[in-house]
Amino acid sequence: MKNRKNLISFDTLHKRWMKDPEYRYEYEKLEPEFEIASQIIEARIKRKITQEELAKRMGTGQAVISRLENANARPSLSLIQRLADALNLKVELHFTPK
Repeated sequence: MKNRKNLISFDTLHKRWMKDPEYRYEYEKLEPEFEIASQIIEARIKRKITQEELAKRMGTGQAVISRLENANARPSLSLIQRLADALNLKVELHFTPK
């Protein structure tokens, strides 16, 4: 049997890396994008519509929805509003203490 390196789960590695202040800072900077992506996916799935259907409702391409759901884009407020309208949702913005 070949030597197998010890495998570490992502969760274990992530917990270890979160102890590094630079890693934690960069990770936390991305939190808003991940939260937006998560809420888009949740709302779309709850309504049982595809990315393509959502894109049609917004008057955009499916690739735009894919980028949003993969947190590969920083959507403008106007795009977020169009998305909310297409999903029959209201946009709310909250600021909280760090």
